[in-house]
Amino acid sequence: MLGQTPEEAFANPGIERDVLTSWEHFLSGTGAGGRVVRPAINDSWLRSRKSAVDYRRSQAPMPMNDERLHCLLDKRTRLVHAGASTMALARDYMRETGTVMVLTDVDGIVLRLEGDTKLALRNAVEKTHLLPGSNWSEATCGTNAIGTALETGQAIQVHATEHFCSGIQRWTCSASVVHDPIDGAVIGAIDISGLSDSYGRQALALAISAAARIEAHLLQMELDARYRLLDQCFWMLPPSDRHHAVLFDSAGRPFKANGEMAQILRDLGAPQSQSNFPLLGSSEDRPGTNLRPAWIKEEWLRPVAYQGEHLGTVMVAPKPGVSSRSVFPSAQGEAKAFTNIIHADPKMHAVLEKCRRVGTTAAPVLLLGETGVGKEVFAQAIHSASPRRGGPLVVVNCGSVSRELLASELFGYVDGAFTGARRGGMAGKIEAASRGTLFLDEIGELPLDLQPMLLRALENGEISRVGDTVARKVDFRLVAATNRDLQAEVDAQRFRRDLYYRLAVVPVVIPPLRERCDDIPLLVDYFVAQARSRYGLADRRFAPEVLERLRRYGWPGNVRELRNLIESLMLTSDGDPIEPSDLPDSIRRTEDACEPGLSLAESAERDLISRTLRSCSGNVTATASALGLAKSTVYAKLHRYNIRLDPSSANPAR
Repeated sequence: MLGQTPEEAFANPGIERDVLTSWEHFLSGTGAGGRVVRPAINDSWLRSRKSAVDYRRSQAPMPMNDERLHCLLDKRTRLVHAGASTMALARDYMRETGTVMVLTDVDGIVLRLEGDTKLALRNAVEKTHLLPGSNWSEATCGTNAIGTALETGQAIQVHATEHFCSGIQRWTCSASVVHDPIDGAVIGAIDISGLSDSYGRQALALAISAAARIEAHLLQMELDARYRLLDQCFWMLPPSDRHHAVLFDSAGRPFKANGEMAQILRDLGAPQSQSNFPLLGSSEDRPGTNLRPAWIKEEWLRPVAYQGEHLGTVMVAPKPGVSSRSVFPSAQGEAKAFTNIIHADPKMHAVLEKCRRVGTTAAPVLLLGETGVGKEVFAQAIHSASPRRGGPLVVVNCGSVSRELLASELFGYVDGAFTGARRGGMAGKIEAASRGTLFLDEIGELPLDLQPMLLRALENGEISRVGDTVARKVDFRLVAATNRDLQAEVDAQRFRRDLYYRLAVVPVVIPPLRERCDDIPLLVDYFVAQARSRYGLADRRFAPEVLERLRRYGWPGNVRELRNLIESLMLTSDGDPIEPSDLPDSIRRTEDACEPGLSLAESAERDLISRTLRSCSGNVTATASALGLAKSTVYAKLHRYNIRLDPSSANPAR
């Protein structure tokens, strides 16, 4: 109901009998609900009667079956993911309150439920069908907080006899809608429900707070997705002087262009009445399929996915007078995929040529290099250059999760495989990479007992999900990466020799930034352009003295460290050009920190090894592991750089 005041959203539990009398009069046709009934409830009763809801109903319809529910959860994955942390908090907070928290989609279908698990409430929940997959829309169940909030777009409490259906009048519920933070559309509802004696005004405040929390999480997810889209699509964009480019998010909403939208619309032949770009589609209807207007050609659109997630769509269209052929890289233009790897150094050129040659094959590739050199960027380029670029690129970091989680993450699991397993089981990342590329980062961290399973997948094209005995066929291309010396790991029996030889069919060693310092000015320009695009900043110049200092710095964090530095300088420094005084102390003092007889790069390496050794309490084995080097290499560098072990440290050789 429009114009509802905040106070009108709350129920009054002291007038249940009066409301019941008004409800009876309403059903008998002798009049409206009366003055005792809030306008929002009275309007909802009228809608319920118009929808022919049976007032004798005591439960929602039977929940949908597991297969349909899983499909729905996949479609509503953004909402479910955004609500996960809020629902998890509800599990503990509501345990003793006699209430449950319910998350629904825009159609009133319950997606998830958490809260009090005592027997009486659990039985009532099951009997009323307040369960995942059940429909609590107003047109189905009459006046109830979920359905009425979704119908009106406003938060509301519905208590006891205010419910339209008599069998639901022993409940009290408080609901608030969840809005899409970008366009404000209602996409779901969050509800607090319990038996009528659990009534509390604070339940509505909790529901409103939970909805706001979910909306904030949705906004952050959307911004993160847009940033990933920007990072992923740079290689797709041709020169802006000849083409228009527009980026659409995962819901098909335009959010960035390389020119004025009005001019782009005119150039593309949009109708004069078209003042904005149309919505192309949503994550459920991939952009450019059904809702594409005739004046937007299909060949101008390219969906962008990362790790199996649809991030959005890039539209690249020729400006008037420019040929529309070959706007995107074609099957014959694989080299385009490597254009976002900025370089001029001959070493990098040789590495890229090797990747170009192997990119068109199905051979496994092993990327070797220090942390931060850009191994994931190379993996993306190899995937984009391959015949499988139409399939997904699925990324798994083998060092970021425990052995148990990594097993289910990679290979999936069946129903009941372990406590907390998703009903119906779940496919793993290897299956998700079907007809695409699987990128295993930090492959050296893969536990020994999982290595034979990966080898089997590579050799036979088969996997078995956790808890399953049935082999499943898989078809994927593997790109692996590590900053470790895998040969040393094999010698130490921490990595299987047969798997190493299977992975190292095509080893690619990516040089660290300190070995290609002539690329630094080019990379600075590239990262400045990225920061400008990402944050809407003005162009900035770097003084020649700054560029010279950056060229002479050792870059222990490699390209990632340079990118983060440029982004920080663009955001925090005021001057133009950026001067040496704007640089952090660690870079400004580098020249003073150089050891006699050592180059700047060698001095930086000496400092890195010294700091790592100290942090590992003098343990050379741990230092080697942290640096991704063989222990023999660390000993050689300790001797070369005259780094002495602290006698009070733990045994360095252990």
